[in-house]
Amino acid sequence: MIIYCVTIYVKSEYREDFIKATLQNARNTRKEPLNIRFDVLQSNDDPDQFLLYEIYRDGGVDAHKATIHYKKWRETVEEMMASPRQGIQYTNIFPESEDGFKFK
Repeated sequence: MIIYCVTIYVKSEYREDFIKATLQNARNTRKEPLNIRFDVLQSNDDPDQFLLYEIYRDGGVDAHKATIHYKKWRETVEEMMASPRQGIQYTNIFPESEDGFKFK
């Protein structure tokens, strides 16, 4: 199980375009067989700050990064970012998954 939180700061003039591209990527990612969750969150305090909360089964991140929709998203939003995105990997402690998969 792989959990990522990716923080992204977007240039204000690209905010709506970033949201549009990111939602398209998120919707396609949710169709991937190894994806469990993909949330797109926007900060209440800073509308140019976003958090992508992603959960994959083992092997899912590599499979995701090989998809056409991810590559298109990465290329599309690169110039929209105010700074490089920051991804941090986490280990789930609680709750255990509903499908019986025991988190590490």
